[in-house]
Amino acid sequence: MAGLLENISQLSGAILLICAVYYYFYFKKIKKERKLTAMERTVYVLTQIAIFLWMGSNLILFLDRIY
Repeated sequence: MAGLLENISQLSGAILLICAVYYYFYFKKIKKERKLTAMERTVYVLTQIAIFLWMGSNLILFLDRIY
């Protein structure tokens, strides 16, 4: 059961990462065309932070399994 939950967690994290990367590039494209609104800028920054947090947490979990 724990393995199934871990797989579901990893799958949801991967889906969130794909969506975050999509929105990152979408906002980057929009930013070239016009100035971002306050809400778009907030989502743009939060997307960047979320990607780094997700990568960092997975790296820490991976390193914890090794040692």
